Amino acid sequence: MADETIGIVGAGIVGLATAREIALSRPGTRVVVFEKEREVALHQTGHNSGVVHAGIYYTPGSLKAELTVRGVALLRAYCEDRELPYREIGKLVVAVREDELGRMNALYDRARNNHVPELRKVSREEIREIEPNAGGVAALYSPRTAITDYPAIARAFAEDVAGSGGQVRTGFPVTSLTEVPGGIEVASGPRRERVDRLILCAGLHSDTVAGLAKDRREPRIVPFRGEYMLLRPEKTDLVRGLIYPVPDPRYPFLGVHFTPRVDGSVEVGPNAVLALAREGYSRTRISPRDLLGLAAYPGVWKMAAQHWRTGVKEYRGSFSAASFMKDAKLYVPAVAVQDVVRGGAGVRAQALDRDGTLVDDFRIHRVGRVTAVRNAPSPAATASMAIAEHIVEAAFDRASGSS
Repeated sequence: MADETIGIVGAGIVGLATAREIALSRPGTRVVVFEKEREVALHQTGHNSGVVHAGIYYTPGSLKAELTVRGVALLRAYCEDRELPYREIGKLVVAVREDELGRMNALYDRARNNHVPELRKVSREEIREIEPNAGGVAALYSPRTAITDYPAIARAFAEDVAGSGGQVRTGFPVTSLTEVPGGIEVASGPRRERVDRLILCAGLHSDTVAGLAKDRREPRIVPFRGEYMLLRPEKTDLVRGLIYPVPDPRYPFLGVHFTPRVDGSVEVGPNAVLALAREGYSRTRISPRDLLGLAAYPGVWKMAAQHWRTGVKEYRGSFSAASFMKDAKLYVPAVAVQDVVRGGAGVRAQALDRDGTLVDDFRIHRVGRVTAVRNAPSPAATASMAIAEHIVEAAFDRASGSS
């Protein structure tokens, strides 16, 4: 008999990392992961660009900064142990105009506070040595930034859970959560399972699943679709490593960038457009229920009032390859519109507060026997193993509250 049964809702990389952490760190505990899809890692994890972020962007002292730095070390060691892809191809964060240098220098100071390894400033000439086809007047260079295969890592986590006596129950969409004496009953239609504690890692559905546990209503999830172009195979040698813009600190999105993948392809993107469904991976996927939920939330209208100009620009790129590539060409001028084809898309679960603020940091808190992950955007995949440690600490600390 298990000492305790812990349920986890969601078999993305964060949920599976958490299940693995419990299975390995708390012998005698039974772990059950509930996943609505027939396979693990089909949503945010399965549509991830594969970048292992080094910690350049995050506010020093934030959960993002703390957990990303630790997460990189844990992930690298795990990939080496399991012989999974992990390639340190380096990253340039490029200023293409003189007026971006102030933001670039502020980003450098932030990254240094986050102990990003071997980060340095590079000149226009040094940019060309690292990336012969790149534009820009100056850049930050992070040689240790890597790429990996997050779906493969998630599947390996699931294997670790099963190998430790746990269970990943796919095809189990959670429809209700009921508090019962000494635990929680997790239901999927007529199917029932009692657990002693429950951890919610539901990604795109984190707010609705948290609502089943009578958690607070905010923040709400707003789905943003990120669309990619792909360099044609004969053009992939134009890019050696990751090439990113200097981000605008007002937004949680990093802008259109060039991302080599472990399969040899090179993505250009993503943009960030409001999706019309939580799982709206295409422009034609529309969910009336999701749209009504967005329209009823005051935070959506406040966000739209603040950022509508940026939204119009992003939508223009969604429909026009030339518009999409206009910004991309600033970073690799040799890439022309005819050098790319439409690629895939992902949907980011962006948490939004009632006042229209886009939630930037990880947001994890506990309500009785339930620990809810309410916001875990990028770099959640990078930090997944460190996030798992943090979640387990919160879930099993009797004095734990919000973070």
